[in-house]
Amino acid sequence: MTAVVPLRRPGFARIRTAGAPLYALCLGCVAVLVLAALAAPWIVPADPNAVDLGNALAGPSPAHPFGIDASGRDTLSRLLIGARTSLLGPLGVVAFSTLTGVVIGATAAWRGGWLDSVLSRSTELVFAFPGMLLAILIVSVYGEGLVAPVLALAVAYLPYVSRLTRSLVLAERERPYASAYVVQGHSGIQICLRHVLPNIAPVILAQSTINFGYALIDLAGLSFLGLGVPALTPDWGRMVFDGQTAVQQGYPLSAILPCAAIVLTVVAFNVVGERWADRVARRNR
Repeated sequence: MTAVVPLRRPGFARIRTAGAPLYALCLGCVAVLVLAALAAPWIVPADPNAVDLGNALAGPSPAHPFGIDASGRDTLSRLLIGARTSLLGPLGVVAFSTLTGVVIGATAAWRGGWLDSVLSRSTELVFAFPGMLLAILIVSVYGEGLVAPVLALAVAYLPYVSRLTRSLVLAERERPYASAYVVQGHSGIQICLRHVLPNIAPVILAQSTINFGYALIDLAGLSFLGLGVPALTPDWGRMVFDGQTAVQQGYPLSAILPCAAIVLTVVAFNVVGERWADRVARRNR
């Protein structure tokens, strides 16, 4: 009997495992960032808003490992507490835009007809208005804070999730199992909630992690412009803005560290999201 040798695409296993170390590193970074943000009130070395002008712009020391900023505040404490605000804002953007976008996209795809046209055209109108400009407009009306820019950016991100969900639900609707459930008398809501949405959830989750990184950059940019959180609230974008004075005086550490935190977080979430998307794509081949 002749042995059957399974055919393998050249280098496919190598391609699959090439990014594994980077993915593991980024996933670990995400876990550390989330844990640090949750535990920040209990692990900060000092009060993040305590002012010591006599030691302003002091370098790293055992009491202040990352030094003191131009306002006399401990940089490490503000960095840790700032992680809570810097991660909570993007989480709100992603949660609102994903939930609303999934409902709109799934409804448009499943019902079709005039409802699909109305919902699709309505969400596409948002593309004509840049998200950052919408956030700046809303903040200028309602004042600084986290709620207004989060809602504005969530509305700006909603069409991306809606269009992705619509295309995925349209593909699932053509599958035999969906037709079988329709024949059995199941409602569209039951089919979507129990079968369609669980099938497309990995793709939506992967896209949400990527959107999280973009939202973090946008919110940090608004805080840098003074349109985000109030001045005394620790936030990475606000720390970069406050660190401008220190950079001009030759002490860039208080500005470099929040910049590095933003870059690290965005890269980590994007790598994790792209890896999850690749896994879903390979599974569906």
